[in-house]
Amino acid sequence: MKNEKILVTGAGGQLGSVLVEALKNKFGEDAVIASDLNPIKNYKGIYEQLDVTNKNCLEYIVKKYKVTQIYHLAAILSAKGEQNPLQTWDINMKTLFNVLEVSVAEKVSKVFYPSSIAVYGDMAPKMNTAQSDFLNPSTVYGISKASGENWAQYYFLKYGLDVRSLRYPGVIGYQSLPGGGTTDYAVEIYHKAIKEENFECYLRADAMLPMIYMEDTIRATLELMDAPKESISVRTSYNLQGMSFTPEEITASIQKYYPNFKVTYNPDFRQNIAENWPSSLDDHQARQDWGWQPKYDLDAMTQDMLKHLKEQYNLVTL
Repeated sequence: MKNEKILVTGAGGQLGSVLVEALKNKFGEDAVIASDLNPIKNYKGIYEQLDVTNKNCLEYIVKKYKVTQIYHLAAILSAKGEQNPLQTWDINMKTLFNVLEVSVAEKVSKVFYPSSIAVYGDMAPKMNTAQSDFLNPSTVYGISKASGENWAQYYFLKYGLDVRSLRYPGVIGYQSLPGGGTTDYAVEIYHKAIKEENFECYLRADAMLPMIYMEDTIRATLELMDAPKESISVRTSYNLQGMSFTPEEITASIQKYYPNFKVTYNPDFRQNIAENWPSSLDDHQARQDWGWQPKYDLDAMTQDMLKHLKEQYNLVTL
């Protein structure tokens, strides 16, 4: 393994905080530079405060550490993005362009760009949505991600920049709190169950969405980035399917351990967002190109989530 220097933007977020630790385990603590707009509480390792909308600052850090890979996670997510659409577009696109431009100029070898199921809209089939189905996103977050996918492919075709991407479904993990996405209920619901509190869900009971457990998410990301360049046939973004379920189904899974757990439903604007998204994804291209295979289904995820959250809350209450 060559001497990699890996920069992670948005390292303090739900996914970034876990990915940074996985990268440190894989490449060594000195190989990973965590960056975020704000300081990361209790972070141990190399950290740089970075506003990725500032191209000069990004360029300085890339040069300073001789960065070879960038994982660009900084973004405003779906639900939060709808509160300020123009700012969301500006931030999501400007940060991406800065990463792409600096990567070309400084000869960064690989870039990871996360996309999302939010790139799909009501013109795509709901079930088993294909890699190439029509993209007509209904949120500014989805619009920015669909555009970003095409820019990623453009920089590969025009400049040879090795940009790789995954269309993440809803990501569920115990390690960190969510950051403003439409699928966040599937994290919050476990915390409520552990605390033996009732939960009010902002989606309908039957709102089925594709989801993925954090462990599978991190593994898929690292496997994609490890794959030989010649095996990557999709230069926009790969569909990634973990599991699909409804709020009613995740509640039933939790009630196997907490039979008195109660959920009520009060759909808000996020239900409208969810209705335009797929219920499940066809990810055969990822399976075929680099061997993707999820390990967690709903019940396995519930068991692992409850186990780790129980440990966390016990530590807090001691």
